[in-house]
Amino acid sequence: MTNKELLPKIHLVMDKLMNLGGGNYENDRSVGKEDASRGIIARDFGIEEWDWPQGVGLYGLLKLQSFYGDDRYLDFFDRWFQNNLQKGLPSKNINTTAPYLVLAQLLDAFQNPDYEKLCLDHAHWLMNELPKTKEGGFQHVVTAIGNRDGVLLNEGEMWIDTLFMAVLFLNKMGHRFKNEEWIGETLHQVLLHIKYLYDKHTGLFYHGWSFPLNSNFGGIFWCRGNSWFTYGILELIESFDQTLDPGLLTYLTDTYKAQVNALKDLQAPSGLWHTVLTDPDSYEEVSGSAAIAGGILKGIKMGILNETYHDCAARAVEGICNNIAEDGTVLNVSAGTGMGYNAEHYKNITIRPMAYGQSLTLISLIEALK
Repeated sequence: MTNKELLPKIHLVMDKLMNLGGGNYENDRSVGKEDASRGIIARDFGIEEWDWPQGVGLYGLLKLQSFYGDDRYLDFFDRWFQNNLQKGLPSKNINTTAPYLVLAQLLDAFQNPDYEKLCLDHAHWLMNELPKTKEGGFQHVVTAIGNRDGVLLNEGEMWIDTLFMAVLFLNKMGHRFKNEEWIGETLHQVLLHIKYLYDKHTGLFYHGWSFPLNSNFGGIFWCRGNSWFTYGILELIESFDQTLDPGLLTYLTDTYKAQVNALKDLQAPSGLWHTVLTDPDSYEEVSGSAAIAGGILKGIKMGILNETYHDCAARAVEGICNNIAEDGTVLNVSAGTGMGYNAEHYKNITIRPMAYGQSLTLISLIEALK
């Protein structure tokens, strides 16, 4: 697709993202286990809350601002952060780290010492206070359902989501403040998550690992979970600006290429991927497909993938565009997805418009621009 075709869709998706509103958070106080397991959690909906769906949502908008090379959305970002600070921030955990990634990247633009202190305090918290698993993994602690001031510890668990939600932020802070300890911990977390979540038989990533269970839970290859690595690992590599140790760079890019090759073989005729990657009976999911497409396109631009991957990426972009409604709503996006012990758990997640669905679609279409 040409820029002339892509840019109107990008702006439709962007406008919908910025006007998603908020959820009725009071509903979460009475949400049942069944609804929660299907992703029906009000705080996840909309763009207003300080949590991971909105943090990823802001990231796509930041990418669009970076494409234009100006500060056109800076007032929106500032209002968003100020509104949340006035309301009071939720509990500190992995998922509520996601908005800090955008804040850290806007510190120069804001020139606000309060924002800088927030980011520094949170980086110190990740290093020193976040619960850790065996071998020092970032335990995937999340916000408690119905209580934004509480947490679910997920004792001894590592999830692939952590790489995007928290590790990219620590990496950004390490580079900004020239803190080698933070950069080293970033790489430690990436390698540890690959060690326990990568499946060498398929080249795909499991959703999570439990040290108490000594297993990958249901052993499911979840689409959006895999996409956090496909796109996120390139964001991390790029941040080193060719200073990453050559041996480590080769290791990370080889892992990325093995995953992309596996994903290429699993692409549906529509250009999308199924929410359970290896289960063609599961629905085709757009947010994960968008991040995968963005990761493949970025890999081509960075010279990690060769031109033979263009067709796969182009088909994915076409499939994504076919799932953008006239008002800019990205369709067929799965809601927040907790850890599952079987494929049915992932197939039963509700489909809703989500800030991260809008955002990851933005990212894929921006990467597709010539």
